[in-house]
Amino acid sequence: MDTTTRPTPPDPRLPPLDQLRDVVAKLRGPGGCPWDREQTHATLRGGLLEEAYEVVAAIDAGDDANLREELGDLLLQVIFHSQLAAEDGRFQFDDVAREIAGKLVRRHPHVFGAESAETSAAVLVKWDEIKRAEKGGAAAAASLLDGLPVGLPALLHAHKVQKKAAKVGFDWPDAPPIMAKVREEIAELEEAIAGGSAAEIEGELGDLLFSVVNLARHLHVEAEVALSGSTEKFSARFRDLEGLARERGLELEKMTLGEMDVLWEEVKQARKG
Repeated sequence: MDTTTRPTPPDPRLPPLDQLRDVVAKLRGPGGCPWDREQTHATLRGGLLEEAYEVVAAIDAGDDANLREELGDLLLQVIFHSQLAAEDGRFQFDDVAREIAGKLVRRHPHVFGAESAETSAAVLVKWDEIKRAEKGGAAAAASLLDGLPVGLPALLHAHKVQKKAAKVGFDWPDAPPIMAKVREEIAELEEAIAGGSAAEIEGELGDLLFSVVNLARHLHVEAEVALSGSTEKFSARFRDLEGLARERGLELEKMTLGEMDVLWEEVKQARKG
């Protein structure tokens, strides 16, 4: 390619956000990147989810440098999707930003208007009232559960469904009765396992998981985050177990569960030390 026809880097005098928008437009434009020009909203879905999870991981790690980088990657996804829409004449990034800014003003009358809200709970109640009013008459007869994203992970979806139902008082008062419900669901799962029906086992296991999510919510814990943390903890310990086995000339495939459990306890104690 003749280098004289190549796109130029963005003007450094532009605001940073405009620089990013210029870069994305040029990546998609003539002389841009073949990969970027091939992308669609659908092909970018996986990357969008991945970047969101990486932001969460950076927050959990307390790593500001990584958080800054991952927020940039997530912002790129927003800019990229907006660029795709702009190319089709549907909307632009400015429309996205303008719409969310207006929504925030409308749904915070206790900040930008004359109303008051002394607690976060009161804020959420008002938010939902305004949201229903904005949706018009059709929303009045709609379910409280409408509007939840279809592609949410199952634990997060369960959490949000429960929160929606709780807004009208359909909820346990506190954690103790939910603990009892969890024990009840465990007993029902044991009965299903004894019965041998795969469909019943799946159903009862789902009920148990739903109850555990409910318990987590009442304990002010995000079940999705808690499970991710435990999975990462297991992964780190299992890697340590593999390393310890290699150091001792052991092959996991040839060890019994009891022998592996001895190593597991060693690496578990080592990580506590």
